[in-house]
Amino acid sequence: MADYKIGAVHEQLVVVGDESAITFLGPEGPRVLSTPQMILHMERAARTLLLPMLDEGFQSVGTHVNVAHKAAAPMGARVSVTAELLSVSENGRAEFRVAARMGAKVVGEGMHQRAIIHIRQFGEKVAESA
Repeated sequence: MADYKIGAVHEQLVVVGDESAITFLGPEGPRVLSTPQMILHMERAARTLLLPMLDEGFQSVGTHVNVAHKAAAPMGARVSVTAELLSVSENGRAEFRVAARMGAKVVGEGMHQRAIIHIRQFGEKVAESA
């Protein structure tokens, strides 16, 4: 049986580099952490936190993201991304508080939801809908 540790937190460090920075402000424009990349790292932190709590054959998939990007993180910045497990519902929806920070400065924060799925059954449903 899955052992959900409500209140558990996972933290990972992200260094803003070419692959995660915007380019659309032109060659002389500022390069900062993009919003999609910030969200990607938030989702990864939540998934990584939840994974060891799941039974064998189960995984989680993102279903909802509600975050605000509040400050720019420039190239080379070290950004701490955290996910805190707030709850797991009876229907297998895990709720997380997520945040990205540069020191005390909040880069982004919000909520994320993941569905806990049985991998084989999920694969069968996907195949049926193809």
